[in-house]
Amino acid sequence: MQIQIDNLTKQLLEKNDQLSASKARVWIELLWSDFESSYARAGYDYKGTAVTEMVIKKWIEGYGDQLHEFAHTNEKYKHLLEVDDFLN
Repeated sequence: MQIQIDNLTKQLLEKNDQLSASKARVWIELLWSDFESSYARAGYDYKGTAVTEMVIKKWIEGYGDQLHEFAHTNEKYKHLLEVDDFLN
């Protein structure tokens, strides 16, 4: 899973030059976690990391260049995305 997250982080950085590498990584981890938990709450069977990766790739393609704008309006994630020094 870490390899997929690393690859998705790189894709997001290519799409959005407003994000630092650490913030892009946090975004990918949040999207990954939210998708899997929402999918489970909806009662769907787990389809594996390939499905999660595919969905996040679509989100990056559609919304990746705007993700940095979303943090300011969403209190749930704002505190996680204001810090930029948690990865070295």
